[in-house]
Amino acid sequence: MDDWLEPGKKAPDFTLLSDSGEKVKLSDFRGKTVVLYFYPKDDTPGCTKEACAFRDLQAELQKRNAVVLGISADDVASHGKFRDKYQLNFPLLADADHKVAEKYGAWREKVRFGKKSFGIQRSTFLIDSEGKICKVWKNVRVEEHDQQVLNALAETAS
Repeated sequence: MDDWLEPGKKAPDFTLLSDSGEKVKLSDFRGKTVVLYFYPKDDTPGCTKEACAFRDLQAELQKRNAVVLGISADDVASHGKFRDKYQLNFPLLADADHKVAEKYGAWREKVRFGKKSFGIQRSTFLIDSEGKICKVWKNVRVEEHDQQVLNALAETAS
């Protein structure tokens, strides 16, 4: 389990399979701002609310030259069902061995009902057009997180 990556650090590049089975590389998005968010599980209440909020911001994000990438440990088939069920308009990436989540520090020990386990902690990394992390949200609360991301995008553009 790695420490959280902090603002100012270069975002580690990765290649993962998307919900459509295509390889997606972080470095393919150089020149754009990337909203990279890690979420625990497809089609669960908080994760669905977060994904739909990012879906609904798509026009606003495009105006700001930003793209969203969602990552969880779910497989490609699960991502495809989740995408189709909620008409998600951005790639969901399969990090089944949680190696990418570990690099970013999002793979953490969690305690739920007194039971310890490891899993993805809901978190978001704002990565600038040169591949540098400019903002990190750890332990995200879904309510109004989409607005926090939009506000941060406005700040980085100014």
